[in-house]
Amino acid sequence: MALRHAVLAALLDEELSGYQLVKAFDLGVANFWHAQPQQVYAELARLEKDGLITGREVVQDTRPNKRLFQVTDAGLAELDHFTATAAKPSFVRDDLVVKVQAADHVDTRTLIARLTERAALAQAKIDLFGKLLRGMRGDRTEEEFLRHGERIGPYLTCLRGLAFEQGNLDWCERTVTVLREREGADAPRR
Repeated sequence: MALRHAVLAALLDEELSGYQLVKAFDLGVANFWHAQPQQVYAELARLEKDGLITGREVVQDTRPNKRLFQVTDAGLAELDHFTATAAKPSFVRDDLVVKVQAADHVDTRTLIARLTERAALAQAKIDLFGKLLRGMRGDRTEEEFLRHGERIGPYLTCLRGLAFEQGNLDWCERTVTVLREREGADAPRR
């Protein structure tokens, strides 16, 4: 997937300024595609040049003017083409996993501290996803929303982010438990 597809997908619901897009990116898209703000701004310029989005100037009295962007028909066609291509398998590229791989040869107390930090970050994201999901579905149950909601794509994406972070939390907590039990049993170290 290219950054362009993530930006196009993030612009599907409404016109956004670059600043709003970066904020929206941080809340939602960043869970499956990481990009620095300057990369997002550069991609907006490329997408507009390629005719996949249009931008319009909004004059503001008390603030600097801003540009709002929206997806064009050509942008929707690009997303449709992207959706039709086979998805590449996911893979984990995580320095914490490499650190745990070395657990038998490093200070486990430090490793437990890193795992505890990651667990806290995962819990914070789980809480955020819960809030986002509740906001999207309103007073409907999840099943009602999934059957009758207007746009379920962002909701389903948040569910994936929630499952991912729940998996991170569960793995961190389990790994900490195992390492602590082994420390308590004075497991031989190599």
